[in-house]
Amino acid sequence: MKNKNGSKRNAGRRRHHRKPSIPGTPPGTIQVDPDAFQTTIRVIAYGPDGMVEEELKSPEQLNQFRNRWPSLWIDITGLGSAEAIQGIGAVLGLHPLALEDVVNIHQRAKVDTFVDSLFIVSRMVESHDHFSTEQISYFLMKGMLVSFQERPGDCWDPVRQRLRQARGRIREMGVDYLLYLLLDSVIDSYFPAMDRINDLLDQLDQRIMQELTSEAMESVHSLRGQLLTLRRAIRPHREMVNELIRDGHENISAETRVFLRDCYDHTMQVTELVDTYREITSDLRDFYLSSVSNRMNEIMKVLTIISTIFIPLSFVAGVYGMNFDTSSRFNMPELGWKYGYLFSWGIMLSVVTGLLIFFRRRKWI
Repeated sequence: MKNKNGSKRNAGRRRHHRKPSIPGTPPGTIQVDPDAFQTTIRVIAYGPDGMVEEELKSPEQLNQFRNRWPSLWIDITGLGSAEAIQGIGAVLGLHPLALEDVVNIHQRAKVDTFVDSLFIVSRMVESHDHFSTEQISYFLMKGMLVSFQERPGDCWDPVRQRLRQARGRIREMGVDYLLYLLLDSVIDSYFPAMDRINDLLDQLDQRIMQELTSEAMESVHSLRGQLLTLRRAIRPHREMVNELIRDGHENISAETRVFLRDCYDHTMQVTELVDTYREITSDLRDFYLSSVSNRMNEIMKVLTIISTIFIPLSFVAGVYGMNFDTSSRFNMPELGWKYGYLFSWGIMLSVVTGLLIFFRRRKWI
């Protein structure tokens, strides 16, 4: 599957979520995952008069762009180099506790306020065979936005194209507006996932209607688990975006807060969709179980009717199977009759016919 910028994501690569730091390690310790992607640094410096885009080889090169452009976006991909991340933190003055949260990719969406910066975490949805999320971390400072991604590939290519082609007001606005665009793209990336889940739910509904198989139930259970993952990822975004709107940090302008309200609305929409689809999976599970129960009841109904019909037949056959001697007038005279065998069959057929008529009138069959 290709992502929005056309590059193939490594869907087969094992996702390895690091646990929090080992107890006893100093605060701010950066422990990178050995399986993480190598760190690359790309800078987009822009303003009303133009822009420059360049990939850097070392964090020290960032000093060449500082104070030369009104807006600076430092896009860092891959968390595999502790030295590079520490060097970026040293050059830009990033708080070590925030950098520790950058590499500990189990974080929920949140906002942390520091003296001269905001540290923000969001989670971008990834749609392969199973839905998962990727942590995106941001540092918002005066005239500068720093973003950290776990791996190459994201949903920000439309934003980059707007910067390159100077479409709209993006070059005239500050980095707080750029932050809004990136957050909005991350949250909007959930909508295609919701559309795919909607299609999967329709397919599962049809499968359960047509045939009751354990595979369909397993698919419902798996999808419900993935929806739980998405719910845990998207719900904290509501508080995170609301905090950006409400707290009035000096690095976020009043005009950008108006745009963030739209981002908040999108977060609420996705949250409601996730909750709705989880309810639908519960309904599908209940529908499957009730269908299996109804099917079992129908089977038991048929077996019960068959057993009820054969109980009197077994009684008649048992009576005539005793084979007493016909010499006594108190024994069965039918054993010596010429039509005794046909007489017993007539009794059995009469019993069956009578029972079927009785069941039919009672609407049991």
